[in-house]
Amino acid sequence: MNNELLAFDTPGLCALLSDVPAEDLDALPFGVIGFDASGHIQRYNAYESKAAMFDPKTVIGQHVFVELAPCFNNYLVATRFEDAAAASEALDETMPYVLTFRMRPTRVQIRLLAQPDQGLRFILVLRTPAPAKA
Repeated sequence: MNNELLAFDTPGLCALLSDVPAEDLDALPFGVIGFDASGHIQRYNAYESKAAMFDPKTVIGQHVFVELAPCFNNYLVATRFEDAAAASEALDETMPYVLTFRMRPTRVQIRLLAQPDQGLRFILVLRTPAPAKA
């Protein structure tokens, strides 16, 4: 698949990410965490692995909000997925966020993606380079 079609802000990205081969997912310039309805991680790309310093082999199968990223276990992230699922509604929200688990606080943009007819939900993490110090 052409990775130009898989930009962080691509409309309809949730459906596309479920079927992207792992090597294409690994080529993306942002983090991808894909998890099932029970919260267990099924997809985790190389970008996120390197940035968060977690080995994908140990991450797959972990609970996203309990084991991998408890900093997402709040009303801004986890509850939005729960509410969308309970209402059988799509979720596609982008927001600024500060990651705090196992790292120095890091400002990022996150995109929350879920579709009622899709088996996987996604958290995308876009890190921007720190501004140069004068």
